Amino acid sequence: MTDVRDATQARLLLETMRPAQWIKNIVVFAGVIFAQKLGEPTSVAVAVGASWLFCAMSSAVYIVNDILDSEQDRRHPRKRHRPLASGALRRDYALVAAGTLGVLGLAGAFWISPPFGLLALSYITISLGYSFALKRVVILDAFCVASGFVLRALGGAVAIDVEISEWLLVCTILLALFLVLSKRRRELVLLGPEASAHRDILGQYTPRLLDQMMAVVSSSTVMSYCLYTMWPATVVKFGTTRLIYTIPFVLFGIFRYLYLVHRKSAGGQPDRLLLTDGPLLIGVLCWAVAVLLILYL
Repeated sequence: MTDVRDATQARLLLETMRPAQWIKNIVVFAGVIFAQKLGEPTSVAVAVGASWLFCAMSSAVYIVNDILDSEQDRRHPRKRHRPLASGALRRDYALVAAGTLGVLGLAGAFWISPPFGLLALSYITISLGYSFALKRVVILDAFCVASGFVLRALGGAVAIDVEISEWLLVCTILLALFLVLSKRRRELVLLGPEASAHRDILGQYTPRLLDQMMAVVSSSTVMSYCLYTMWPATVVKFGTTRLIYTIPFVLFGIFRYLYLVHRKSAGGQPDRLLLTDGPLLIGVLCWAVAVLLILYL
């Protein structure tokens, strides 16, 4: 009976760790791809290790966040079924797991290199700051979540000791803000008048305000990427101007996501949307294949 109970707790803990969210850590590979290091097994191995460390650290943060938000999650139509909100997962069990994952992630990061370790420490610090307080500060809450993507991209470059273009970092934070604001909008639409009761910060936003913010960051994302592909330093680094041919895929991806947000009431789970919406997934894959062909062939 004890073994069955332990197995159930382990399964619920894995669910709380959000393995579906680990797809976000693919951003870590931006450094090895754009540094043209995919042909170097050592660099690829380090990038893979760095991505798994981010998986461990992000899962630790998800667990802590669920512990802190369990009361509010019980009033959410979907989140109330989460293991901690429903009471199925023991809080002490989850807390020990979060601490273990966080310590192992940080130890592994410092083992790869001290700069990567400091960056990983920054990621955990900002993430925990968000969980405990910053998620209640309007606008800053969105920047905290978006910063996680930037730190992943920067971490992938730091781990293999290469430089990453400032333009790519700008594109990353703008795209991340776009996804975060889309998620906020979905929550507002889904919860309606009860939105602020579930999460105080949602009362500070309106769908119209979020639409305006999304318009700013989506257009800025496209413009920044266009400038990156044509920037003299980019052309010199890769010896080609053909990256401009990947711009249509970026435009399609942004437009498709906006369509899904406004016409299909999607955007609440960007990771799941990427994997389940065929046209969006095909657009992303076409962009990735085009970038690889241009940079490596």
